[in-house]
This record gives sequence, C-alpha cells and structure tokens, in this order.
Amino acid sequence: MITGSIVALVTPMREDGAVDHAALAKLTDRAVEAGTAAIVSVGTTGESATLDVAEHTDVIRNTVQVVAGRVPVIAGTGANSTAEAIHLTAAAKQAGADAALLVTPYYNKPPQEGLYRHFRAVAEAVDLPQYLYNVPARTACDMLPATVERLAAVPNIVGLKEALGTLDRVRELVALGLDDFALYSGDDATVRESILAGFHGTISVTANVAPELMARMCAAAVAGDAATAAELDAKLAALHSALFAEPNPIPVKWALAELGLCEAGIRLPLVPLDPAHHETVRAALRSAALL
Repeated sequence: MITGSIVALVTPMREDGAVDHAALAKLTDRAVEAGTAAIVSVGTTGESATLDVAEHTDVIRNTVQVVAGRVPVIAGTGANSTAEAIHLTAAAKQAGADAALLVTPYYNKPPQEGLYRHFRAVAEAVDLPQYLYNVPARTACDMLPATVERLAAVPNIVGLKEALGTLDRVRELVALGLDDFALYSGDDATVRESILAGFHGTISVTANVAPELMARMCAAAVAGDAATAAELDAKLAALHSALFAEPNPIPVKWALAELGLCEAGIRLPLVPLDPAHHETVRAALRSAALL
C-alpha cells in the first residue's frame, strides 16, 4: 500500500495552452527527488477536463517514462460516461500507468446504486488497480461510506481519495475497518488530522510547490508523531489556503510559474490567477521558505 504524500501533478502548459512536456519532466523529477510516494497524472489538478484523449494519454506515457519505475504513477481516468471511463482507463494501462484514479461521475448526479455499478463496471473491464475519488464540491455527487464499503469488495478497487473535507467523513471511513484498502485525503488543510485519525496519506495539490515539506509532514503523521507533523504543517498552512484562493489549479500553476518551474499557461475556461491574489500566494510561498 502506498502511504504518505502523493502529488496531484499539474500539467504544465505554455502561454498558448500547448502541453509543455519538458517542464512536465522537470516537475516530475522534482517531485520524485523530494520524496513523493507516487504521482497522480492528469487528475483534476492536471486539467484532465480540457485535455483531449491523445493529449491525456501522452501526458501519462511521458510521465511514466520520466519516473522510470522510481514511484508508482496513478492516472486520472474518470468520466461521467461509464464507457468513456473504461476507454480512458484502458488507455492509461496501455500507456504504462500502475493504477487509475476515477472521479465520481459529474453533472449527471447518479444515485448510490449508479455509482456502485459505474465503478464496478470499470474495474471489471480493465485489469488495473483502481482508486475511487469523491469530490462533491466539483461533481455535485457525494459517494457515501456505505457505497465505498460495497466497492471495496471488488478485487481491483484498492482505495479512495476522499475530498469532502470534513473530519466526520474521515472518521466514518476509518470506522469501516476496510483491510488493505487505502484511504487518502484530498483536502490539504485537513491532511495531517486525517492521517493521524487513520488515513494512509494524501493526494495533494500543495505537494506540487512544497513536495519535500509535504512528504516530511505526511511521514511524521503516518508514524504517529503528532508533534512533528503539527510543526511541519504549520509551515504549510498558508499554502493550503492560498492555493485555493481561486479554483484549483489556477493558483498552483501561478505559484509554480512564480518559482520559475514552468510557464503560467492554463486552458479556458480557466484563466490566470487574478492579480488580487498574487501577494497572498507569494506570502504563502515565503512562509514555506520557497521564495
């Protein structure tokens, strides 16, 4: 089981919106060398919603090549069409991904039975370890713990990224007592408390800009060292907030550009970070000793 800090890697783009594979390789190497436990390629933070299928697969394939087996690569392959999710997951497997991360179907608001059948269908169609991803703020769909428990019985569904953002949900999921089923936080602000409560790690936006500090904080929390985890998390707290000043990945891409790690390219309908938030993000970078 993967534990600790997993980076939800951005897909760097040039000013014209073209994918910048050279910058992608640089960011991938930086994350691995800083101690990330795994890389999520082309998830929400990787702008999966605006990449076409060929681009999506190319980013996964190139990330796998740069990683070269040093850590697992988990490909974002979710869709609100079950057939499309199966297609993307099969393409990710062909591209060399070690696992897939599938968000709950967005917009069409399936009931819990629909969620169960959707994820089971993808798992049965593609022989690849698969992680569920619950993020109701983006999908208008909340996968309840009882549905997670049902899906955990499907052999190649191996974990969950939970981004509801409440510790009550964290405690509900831990209380299920699911053996060999990974639980990851998708809410940077509550990662430390979630791990100390029984989660196994995080799939993190903050880890893009502060990969080493996030890895150390999560490692301390996984080890049960609450004091060290709190000390390290205090240095990250401003980032956890500032990187969500506007919808993800707008602030994190601006922060990476400010650090000189990539250009500030982003695709419509997202736009560059509003200048009103620039100093907030800069201050957060300074608080983490990154700028």
